[in-house]
Amino acid sequence: MRDPRAELAERIAGEVALSEEPGATLRKWREEFDVAQTRLAEELDVSSSVVSDYESGRRENPGIRVVSRVVEALLTVDERRGGDRVRQHARVLSAGFDSDVVHDLREYETTVPLRRFRRAIDAGSVVAGTTEVIAGHTVINSVEAIKRLSSEEFYRLYGQSTNRALVFTNVTRGESPLVALRVVTPTPSAVVLHGIALATTTLPLEELLETLREFP
Repeated sequence: MRDPRAELAERIAGEVALSEEPGATLRKWREEFDVAQTRLAEELDVSSSVVSDYESGRRENPGIRVVSRVVEALLTVDERRGGDRVRQHARVLSAGFDSDVVHDLREYETTVPLRRFRRAIDAGSVVAGTTEVIAGHTVINSVEAIKRLSSEEFYRLYGQSTNRALVFTNVTRGESPLVALRVVTPTPSAVVLHGIALATTTLPLEELLETLREFP
């Protein structure tokens, strides 16, 4: 398997290069890494206004050299903080998923009470199940999963154990997670949610992922 750091750097650079709004894409990744404009500017040895100008489009589109420096700076800051973002990317890659389909996939060292997991992500219980502990979590973009994953790949969403929380993002009406739960071929004619715990959360995606990165 390729070096996750290099893989992530290539992905970010490619996304910026292909974007119709490269500045906005740079901002998205800076925010994904939770790096302030001032911190990024320090790493690049430029003023924060330069970073702001690139992100807002006030400066001409950044060239390959600028993009490479920004990507390297973000990865370096992440490494100094412990490398959480690169590790998260590596976990998803090792499971064979693109990180825009599966945002995070983790196995916990020990089981964790489900109520603690719900509290951590500010999730309200909708239907109480019999499960009291979980051994991991997977954060899934439900719409992208439906469009891009095969039935075989759906099995891998469970990681090492089905005793986990599946967190579906990009949900608007509820159909997408139900469809995304299909794990066999052919697709079943009906889906029944029975004997499982359901919860909802309205936390913004970035806050949700940040909380789960530090969990348990």
